[in-house]
Amino acid sequence: MKLFGKSIDPCCYYCKLGKKTSDQQMILCARCGVVSPSYSCKHFQYAPLKRTPKKNLILPTYKKEDFLL
Repeated sequence: MKLFGKSIDPCCYYCKLGKKTSDQQMILCARCGVVSPSYSCKHFQYAPLKRTPKKNLILPTYKKEDFLL
């Protein structure tokens, strides 16, 4: 079961083998070395816990008067 859909585009940002560098701009891959976060190789292993969830939208509050005609 894939958590974020059935088709995940491979990229090193979500790979089990990649770790963020100290400047948070590049990925340090165990196989390929320093690569960009959007790079992918044939050794890609999806790690769902590396994904950051989208923020919830703040919904406006309504009063009873808002629904009167």
